[in-house]
Amino acid sequence: MQDRKRDYLEAYHAWQSQLQALHRVLLEEERLEPPKLKALLNREARTKERYDRARRALLGLSEEE
Repeated sequence: MQDRKRDYLEAYHAWQSQLQALHRVLLEEERLEPPKLKALLNREARTKERYDRARRALLGLSEEE
């Protein structure tokens, strides 16, 4: 259970970091060149997927649920 909690917290913090960076671009009008924006969007999507997996594991849900 401790591993699941640790994995969840690490995934959550990583996702929040990427989400904050994305919000700076989308909401605060920080400028990025198109390749860097694409990379940021990909990083946010990957960290969100990692967070979702860790959340499901913490809650005891299978991948399909």
